[in-house]
Amino acid sequence: VQLRESGPGLVNPSQTLSLTCTVSGASITTKYYYWSWIRQPPGKGLEWIGYITYSDSTYYSPSLKSRTSISRDTSNNHFSLQLSSVTPEDTAVYYCAKRPGLAYGFDHWGQGTQVTVSS
Repeated sequence: VQLRESGPGLVNPSQTLSLTCTVSGASITTKYYYWSWIRQPPGKGLEWIGYITYSDSTYYSPSLKSRTSISRDTSNNHFSLQLSSVTPEDTAVYYCAKRPGLAYGFDHWGQGTQVTVSS
């Protein structure tokens, strides 16, 4: 299974950050896979943003819920992140990752993509 993040590397403050994770080697509708977005701000630890499930359910971090939307495109086997009203504090390396179920850890990760919020 391979995951690959794509999207703009620079976003203006107050705009919406949009990233896509393209998956190969597995279908995003495979039971019981969970597809997550995770980020790591500079000098800080990993922060989980949210996930979308094989059945198109979503769940978001409470701290980011009001600004986050995760969706999927089964035709192209990818899922996407939208984070609205960004500030420089949203600058981070953004990763997509897969879990084979909630009882398991992340077993596949993308390489990560740097997103900088700046005017």
